Order: sequence, then C-alpha cells, then structure tokens
Amino acid sequence: MDLNIKVNEKDHLDIGGADACDLVDKFGSPIYVIDENRIRDNYNRFYNAFSKYYPDFKVFYACKANTNLAVMKILESEGCCVDTVSPGEVYTCEKLGFSPDRILFTGNNITDEELKEVHDMGVILNVDSVSAIKRLANVVDPNGLKLSIRVNPMVGAGHHAHTITGGVMSKFGIMDNEAVEVYQLAEDLGFDPVGIHSHIGSGILDPEPFKLAIGSTMDIAGKVHEEAGVDFEFVDFGGGIGVPYTPEEKALDIDHFAHENVKFFEEKLKEYNMGKPTMFLEPGRYIVADAVDLLVKVNSVKQSYRKYIGVDAGFNTLLRPTMYGSYHHIVDASKMSAPIKEEVDVAGDVCESGDLFARDRPLPEVEEGDVLGILNAGAYGFTMASHYNSRPLPAEILVNNGNATVVRKAETYDDLFRNQIIPDYLQ
Repeated sequence: MDLNIKVNEKDHLDIGGADACDLVDKFGSPIYVIDENRIRDNYNRFYNAFSKYYPDFKVFYACKANTNLAVMKILESEGCCVDTVSPGEVYTCEKLGFSPDRILFTGNNITDEELKEVHDMGVILNVDSVSAIKRLANVVDPNGLKLSIRVNPMVGAGHHAHTITGGVMSKFGIMDNEAVEVYQLAEDLGFDPVGIHSHIGSGILDPEPFKLAIGSTMDIAGKVHEEAGVDFEFVDFGGGIGVPYTPEEKALDIDHFAHENVKFFEEKLKEYNMGKPTMFLEPGRYIVADAVDLLVKVNSVKQSYRKYIGVDAGFNTLLRPTMYGSYHHIVDASKMSAPIKEEVDVAGDVCESGDLFARDRPLPEVEEGDVLGILNAGAYGFTMASHYNSRPLPAEILVNNGNATVVRKAETYDDLFRNQIIPDYLQ
C-alpha cells in the first residue's frame, strides 16, 4: 500500500505527527489537514529526479490543484515556480512573493481585459489559440514580447474523460498541423515566440503516455524550429503525473519516470538540432494530493435497503467522487487497526442522491462519533468546494512536525451572505 498512511500509539490516524481525532476535537469537523513536510518532500523528490538528468529544469506547480496561501508559500520558499490559469491565480502568486519570471499563465477562452491584465503583471504568457494571439496584439505592444504557444499533441491520457486535455475532443491548444503557420503569425505580429507547451491529461502513472506526448510535442517543435526559424528557450510538457488513490495502485517510480522521459527528450533535441532549451513540467496533484486528508465525523449509521455511514461533509466539501467517480481511500481514524467487518456506503449530508463518498466500501464496524479520514484530498479538494445547500466552507489546518495551525478559518453562516445585496424595494 502506497497511500502515506501512518498510525500513532493510540491507534489513531497520524497526519504529520498530529493525532487526527485530537485535531477534530480541537478544530471541529469537517476539516482539511495539510502535512507541510509531505509537500516539501514531494516537491523535492520531483525536482531532484528530473534535474539530476537534465539540470536546466524547472517545476511550475499547477496551483489550481490547491491554492491555499500556506501551501503556496511553502512551495515559494522551496524555489518552486508556478503555473496559473486565471488572473486571480497570478495575482495571488505575486502577492505571495513569486516573481513574474516564476509565474506562467496558461489561459483559455479569456477576455481581452484578462489578456492585458496578465501581460501588465509581467508574467510568462502561454496562449492557446489564434484568436488569443491576435487579440493580445490588439491590447498590448507585441513588438519583442516573448510568449509561448500551447499545442494539442493529439495524445490524451487521464483517469476520467473530463481530465483528458489532448486529442480530437480537447478544447485546449492549437492543432498540430497548423503550428508552423501560427508561430509565423505570431512573429509577423511582432511577438517573439520562445516557448511551446502541451498537456495531455491528469492522473498519469505510466511513463509511456507521457513519452508519446513528448514525442508528439517535440515533432511539432522540431518542425516549427526548422520551418519558422523559432529557437525555443523552453519546452513545457505540462503536468498530469498521478498518485495512488487505491491501496492496489503503486506509487510512480519518479526516478525511472524522469530518466525515461528526459532521455527521450534529449534524443528529440538532437534529432531536430534544437540545442538545450529549459525543460518545464507542471505537477499539481503529485505535490499536494497525498499531503492533505479530509477529516469528517460520523453523525449517523443507518440501516436501510443498504447500510449508510452518514458524515458531516458532502460533495460541497469534496466534489471529486461525485464529479469524476473518483476513489478516495477511507479509514476509520478512531480505530485504525480494527478488522474489516462489512461493506457500507459512506454518504454525505448534501440533499442529492449522488452525494456519496463511497459505495460498498470495506470498513470496520463504524460507530456514530467516529472520525473518518478521507485520504489524498489535497488536489482539487478545497479548491472545488462550494456553498451548495448553504453550507459554509470548512477550515484548513496546517501541521508541521505535530504542531497544528489554522491556515483558513471555518466559515460561519454570516459568510454565506457576503457580497449579496437585497434591493431597497424588497426590504
């Protein structure tokens, strides 16, 4: 089992040296609990694996996975760069101390105002359509402006159809067969295109799909280099590197993954005589997923046509199981060594039939009052949470060597009314 599960002497789930049950007693539930050291370890493991084989390498953390300010500040302190997909994410990163040269903006279907806004912030621009290139030239001075262009490598991979970002069904990037024309257009408008970007999907645990994407992207880049005369300063292969979610899945051998993909990258560089551009990768899930657990409390054990374990959170708190059918391993944090007794459904408190964290999940005999740990909740957990059913957002707790700190306060009912205005005539 490669799920980063630790148990303390009380037979409770341990998160970063803190007792999960004690955290719930102190801070309430539901809560997201973040293990600071795990984030640091994940980042450094990833960076060291690739930089060992290709020193001119940069990690751009895909911050849409988790934009908690403490998480971002941890990565900033490690020297990480950041991949952003909205002006709000760019603004957040600059406020946290990321210099513009450490911020890549990759937007799609963005407005003219947003194009100008991110340009004025001075970050690295990555555009994904002819429309965006032309509109950018209309709202800023394009002369000498460096930018990158996102291409569709016609390779797709991912754990769900909604997470596949390459191939004929993808909305992202320019077509591979129009790349030369688009780069020439950018040059004709005055831009200095120095980068190429691709992304094939999310949740990848096998080097082979990634190698296919590298091969396709490099073939496109090589053709652009030869026919449009573009000398690339960087090549960005996106992210999507996965983590185990089920007990049966094995963690990715990141050293082997890095070795195989860097070797192939270098072969392609030589094939097209492209020199030594910087290699970018954009892990998000890999860095934060297993560093965060969602702790919930059992408020109801109900024997109906099925047996339901009802908890005090729902898909408003963690959307992935409902949205993607995603598996999150669940443990009884109150009695970690208790034997498996039955298969039950773990249900949330949202008024929707789809509000289930698990179906037919093997668990011990769960009792009301138990604390359950929903694991690997750090990627696309809190960031996709909502106020559905008028439920306030939960707290986030950062743990560093057993010391727990609130890094996001739990919302109150009054927070639900923030920014809403009742017209005078309805008063």
